[in-house]
Amino acid sequence: MKNENLTMLTDFYEITMANGYFQSGNVEEDIAYFDMFFRKVPDGGGYAVMAGVEQLIDYLRDLHFTEEDIVYLREKGIFCEDFLDYLKDFKFSCDVWAVPEGTPIFPHEPILTVRGPVIQAQFIETMVLLIINHQSLIATKANRIVRAAQGRPVMEFGTRRAHGTAAAVYGARAAYIGGCAGTACAIADRDFGITALGTMAHSWVQMFPSEYEAFKKYAEIYPENCTLLVDTYNVLKSGVPNAIKVFKEAQPKKMGIRIDSGDVAYLTKKARKMLDEAGLTDCTITVSNSLDEYIIRDVIMEGAQIDSFGVGERLITAKSEPVFGGVYKLAALEQEGKIIPKIKISENVEKITNPGFKSLFRLFDKETGKALADVLTVDGEEIPEVDGYEIFDPNAVWKKKKLYNFYVKNLRVQLFDKGECVYENPSIEEIRTYCSQQIETLWSETLRFENPQTYYVDLSQNLWNMKNQLLEEHTVR
Repeated sequence: MKNENLTMLTDFYEITMANGYFQSGNVEEDIAYFDMFFRKVPDGGGYAVMAGVEQLIDYLRDLHFTEEDIVYLREKGIFCEDFLDYLKDFKFSCDVWAVPEGTPIFPHEPILTVRGPVIQAQFIETMVLLIINHQSLIATKANRIVRAAQGRPVMEFGTRRAHGTAAAVYGARAAYIGGCAGTACAIADRDFGITALGTMAHSWVQMFPSEYEAFKKYAEIYPENCTLLVDTYNVLKSGVPNAIKVFKEAQPKKMGIRIDSGDVAYLTKKARKMLDEAGLTDCTITVSNSLDEYIIRDVIMEGAQIDSFGVGERLITAKSEPVFGGVYKLAALEQEGKIIPKIKISENVEKITNPGFKSLFRLFDKETGKALADVLTVDGEEIPEVDGYEIFDPNAVWKKKKLYNFYVKNLRVQLFDKGECVYENPSIEEIRTYCSQQIETLWSETLRFENPQTYYVDLSQNLWNMKNQLLEEHTVR
């Protein structure tokens, strides 16, 4: 993707608040802590997948206001000149921590924290949410689809259905992190090294006098890897027979057929029988056409003979629930070196925030390697690995469990230190492999598509006490 300054891709109120902070004297002295978290897993799932960190780093590295930006803001007539002068020399100087890409994440966890001057930490809210929400949504959907395929490759075919150019490119990236084998998006191959895959459209077949001639020419051009689209006219009476004829004549090194319409369970079983009887047992069958995890799961259960899937619109748009819902909330202020926790209270219990500067730990069973629970603590607090550790439901404290024989992992890494990037982005292949490994640490009950077991996300006793003290202080009687 072409490098572009996205500093002004923000909600306008971020700029009006920045001007307000500036005129109130809150420029560099008042330090704020903001957390990004989400409240609900899309599709009623048991987990989500973190993605988008690399693009967030790129955005923060290039955060600056151009002369054109200043002119635009001056023309609005509501910003003081001193504030505009401040923006001319704007330099990002915050600390940022985040959960690495590919990590399974759960509701109410601070998957990202920004610490720095309030005018800066507040300003970046829109892009933090835009980047992380989008890629985490697509990576989560892709991982569900990939798991439904039970080891069969899934190709991301959604470019033409994506909600804009950036959504297509970064959606392909997120889908690869989630486990897809490749993409139809050529620019994602160029920019990220994600294997671009594709064969032909129905128009290729229609361009020739006959289906056989279309297949024959394609096999001549691509003898190393020849996949033929067999549903332009009739899959079983025309497409598969013509494909068999061409494969026997041309003998390409790799051969396959793709079916893009019809009852794929029925058609693939019939096509497989025809191919095998013709001696083409190595010929693969790919299906596409508005697939998702539920359709894939069902056709496999029906005995469909499918070697790989191409999934488009329902993946790239996360059609069944196309909003991730991450939010960005103030968690604390720092004044004269002292951290003052802040809380947002709501009649809706799930909207009450967890206050303070926090750490996020994951506890793993030493014998099985499975994730047991996540625990939010006050920053600097340690979780002892010996003598057991008691976790409890923060909304039902009588529900307690003592854990033994586990090890602890701090889930977050530091991305920026005083505005300087201190994190080296792993390769897309490393992220994808890491994601697959981390999903394997989740219990099968958490991985269910429907009615999954809720994963434990608990608060340490110290953090729970802090939260309840703030709730008491702000209770109106």
